[in-house]
This record gives sequence, structure tokens and C-alpha cells, in this order.
Amino acid sequence: MRIAVIGGGVMGEALMRAFMRRDPRPDIVVVEKRADRAAQLIAELGVTVAEVRDALAGADVVLLAVKPQDVRDLLDDAGQAVEPGSLVLSIAAGIPTSAITERVRPGVDVVRAMPNTPARIDLGVTGVSPAPACSPQGRDLAVQLLSSVGLVVEVAESLQDSVTAVSGSGPAYLFLLAESMVQAAIDLGLEPDMADQMVRQTLVGAAQLLAASSEGPEVLRSNVTSPNGTTAAAISTMDRLGVRASIIEAMGAAHARSRELAGS
Repeated sequence: MRIAVIGGGVMGEALMRAFMRRDPRPDIVVVEKRADRAAQLIAELGVTVAEVRDALAGADVVLLAVKPQDVRDLLDDAGQAVEPGSLVLSIAAGIPTSAITERVRPGVDVVRAMPNTPARIDLGVTGVSPAPACSPQGRDLAVQLLSSVGLVVEVAESLQDSVTAVSGSGPAYLFLLAESMVQAAIDLGLEPDMADQMVRQTLVGAAQLLAASSEGPEVLRSNVTSPNGTTAAAISTMDRLGVRASIIEAMGAAHARSRELAGS
């Protein structure tokens, strides 16, 4: 199998590494316009770097891992080089399958996907949406490839903006919480290294407990919150500051931006 990866950023690299663990190992060719990054990928992964049209020639799978605003121009220029019978797997946020299918030749399978950065350690979540004309074989291949980096959930394309807001951007919400907790711990007198270590393990442990428990997050939170205790004081302060509402509003903003990208 020959896979052309258009864009060698963080997510492109994570997926390449996962694909390379497959047996048999696919032939991977990358399009990366930054010379230093291209050299790094060659050195670390042993991939081939090529221009767009050369990469697309003979590719069984084309992974679109470029910025959303670059997708249309890229396909306007080179979309006709994608060969019928191949799969275009797009992880560009907000770009509908229709914007891709109208720029490639008939007979090309198109699947839209939204992975997240825990794919780097095979703990990702990816929402996939095949285009209406996508074959069952194309859909199955997309799911097989993306299952290499974690859970795959098939959703209606109309829900992809929601997937982007929840799981696509979701890790950043947790990282922001971690940043804030580390800074608070330092302000409370802990050494930076100790603060970082304690926050990391607290979040990892809580996440694993949530994953392992049959109880919902509201019950697990309640179990930690003794009346008039320290956690209750913290949660009360968060409620007073509108933390819960700000999270809901922030995810709505991510959803809205994903829809804006679809029309750009």
C-alpha cells in the first residue's frame, strides 16, 4: 500500500508512525514544504519526501493533513492527480467532504475524520464521516487505518463540527486546566518540578478512574466533594466564577469556528 501524506505536522507524523506499524508496512511519501521539517521526517521515519503531484501518483491512500484554509487551493491545483479507486482521508477541521469530492475525479473515495492529539500515544478518539458516494471498502479502510491510534466513532457529517469541539479540541481544555493547576500549586508554595509531577499524576489518575468506572463524572465529582470541605470550597468558587458556563461557551465557540472554516 502506498500512502501519500500531505502535511507533515504533529498529527500527520502521529498517523504516519501508526501506519508504519502495520504489517505489511506501507510505502509512505510525504509532502512537506518546510525543508527542516522534511529533513527531520526523513531522518526519523525513513519516509520519502516529494512534490504534491509526484506523491499523489500511484497513491492508494491520500491523507490530507494540511491547514483547513489550504485544502481547497491544494486540491484545485492537484486534485485531478488523485487516482480513481484511491481513498482521500481528510483530517482538516471544518472542511466538508463535498469540498473534496468536487475537486477530485469520480471514483475517489472520500472520508472526513477528526482525530485528536492523544493519537500520538495510541489513545486518540477519531470521528469519521464517509462522503455519500464513498464505497464500503473505502470506509472500512479509513476505519482500519485510524483504529491504529485509538477509538474510531462513525458519525453523520453534520455532527463533525461537534466532534471537533468535543474531542478534536478537547485535549487542549485539559492541558489548560493542567497549566492553571501547576501555576496555582507553585503559588501555594510547591516547587515547580513537584507541582508539575503532582498535577500530571492527578489528572492521569482521575482520567483512568473515569475510564474504568461505571459511574458518570457527576457522581465521581460528588464522591470527592464532602459537604463544607476543601473540594466543596474549590467547586463553589469555580461555580461563582462561571467555570462550567465558560467551558460550555468555549466549546460552542470551537463548534462555530469549525462551521466557519467549512464556508471559507
